[in-house]
Amino acid sequence: MKDFVDGTAFNNEQGNRARKLFAAVVLAALDDAIADDKKYGNGPEQIARWARSRDGREVLTCAGIDPNERVVKGLMEFVSKGIRTSVALSREESERRNAAQHAEAA
Repeated sequence: MKDFVDGTAFNNEQGNRARKLFAAVVLAALDDAIADDKKYGNGPEQIARWARSRDGREVLTCAGIDPNERVVKGLMEFVSKGIRTSVALSREESERRNAAQHAEAA
């Protein structure tokens, strides 16, 4: 029984690592699309094409993201904002957005 629990925990941990790896691929694809948007002006179209492709859908699924049209629209919107993923995920950017939302509400 103990071996079964250890094996299950190991498999779960491996799955979590794989999911994080695929999530990193999604973030890299977003950064590439943002760079394309700044350089060529076609970033949202690039990320939409990738997300709708077979490889893109598979990567999104492996990252734990349901590859539906709502997700594609969200990815396109994110790319159109032009904020790199490392900046968007930082605490400073989160605090800045919250302050801006509170200022709008007031």
